Amino acid sequence: MPRSSAPLALTAVCAVAISLAACAPQDEAPTVNPATPAATAGAGCAKEKLPTRTAGKLTVATDEPAYEPWFTDNKPANGEGFESAVAYAVATKLGYAPADVTWARVKFDTAVAPGPKNFDFDINQFSITEERKKAVDFSSPYHLVRQAVIAPKSGKIAGKKSLADLRGAKLGAQVGTTSYQAITQVIKPTAQPQVYNSNDDAKKALQNRQIDGLVVDLPTAFYITGAELTDTTIVGQLPQVGSPEAFGLLLDRNSPLTACVSGAVDQLRADGTLQQLEQKWLAQVAGATELT
Repeated sequence: MPRSSAPLALTAVCAVAISLAACAPQDEAPTVNPATPAATAGAGCAKEKLPTRTAGKLTVATDEPAYEPWFTDNKPANGEGFESAVAYAVATKLGYAPADVTWARVKFDTAVAPGPKNFDFDINQFSITEERKKAVDFSSPYHLVRQAVIAPKSGKIAGKKSLADLRGAKLGAQVGTTSYQAITQVIKPTAQPQVYNSNDDAKKALQNRQIDGLVVDLPTAFYITGAELTDTTIVGQLPQVGSPEAFGLLLDRNSPLTACVSGAVDQLRADGTLQQLEQKWLAQVAGATELT
């Protein structure tokens, strides 16, 4: 599943599918970066030199539906939400105006699978892993990630403080995600974790008390508990194990665009844009207990 760094404020909470869809032109112009863009990701990354799927256009993909706070109103083309804003910021660095960006809808597990892609890059909370890098390319990280456990307020694990307290719980996550890996590798429950095709299916299972807890990335956890399932609570965030988990833009394996896209992300980090977008869309304050 699509799948953060520090906790979010509930006052700023803003929450991955279906089969491949054909690329469609954006239907509304985003408000980000209205000025004429300049290709600044590197000397060899000028727009006219980039071998994109469609000359003069940049095709960006994400899942369907696209959840808040990563996107707003399930409309990636509106420039609203953290990942939509990041996509347009990267496009601008590569020399593409908002009108030059088209969007494709691609299921999460399809995007990470080997094989040709119908996009130039995909932004969908893809955690960078060595296993995935055998099948696809990733850009430099654009966001550090923490995973969190949510549960019904009256459920058996609400208020628990340690990983040991969760080992007897029935937990679930979306298939093929690092949220699922966090269950098996960090929590290590005694019961087999439940796997769902989408986050919507997983949330329904939680609502129906078919599972005791659901693992998602932290921003999504704040959105679910604050705006969708208000009778649930964040039990806590999971500790990082090894190197920090990070989101990267996903590209086809050995894509000729990878270096230029990474260069754009690196520039956005260096000039403070990524931090500004995090502050706007993923408002960070102390909040979720760290489970130990």
